Amino acid sequence: MKVILREDVKDLGQIGEMLSVKDGYARNFLIPRKLAVEANPNNIKALEHEKRKIQDVVKKAKAGAEELAARISAKPITIKSKAGEEDRLFGAVTAMDIAEALKKEGLDIDKKRIVLEEPIKRLGSYKVNVKVHPEVVAHLDITVAREE
Repeated sequence: MKVILREDVKDLGQIGEMLSVKDGYARNFLIPRKLAVEANPNNIKALEHEKRKIQDVVKKAKAGAEELAARISAKPITIKSKAGEEDRLFGAVTAMDIAEALKKEGLDIDKKRIVLEEPIKRLGSYKVNVKVHPEVVAHLDITVAREE
């Protein structure tokens, strides 16, 4: 029986795929749990319509992410921290500190989206990547300065 998946099914396929499965598996498992629908002409037409709607939403999300990435890249951030000898920080500048500094600038970015190889432990200028969207990465300039 041919079915169209309505959700991702582990070890079977992704949402929107049209697959051929055994009749019993479709009738007893996939269809009753609303994981799939039978692949008839009406359902195929509805699937194509849903794919177009999803593509439009994805395009709008990506355009918004690119705009946000441009705003992030345009604003260099300065973070002040206490430092000792040889410009070593007493603590470290982490993704959370960067997210708070961005929030003060009016950009609400989740700390999990800020990509740091390791916490910043010295004074100076750094480039940090911010994953705004799976396909869009913003480059943020950060200056860590001595707090007086």
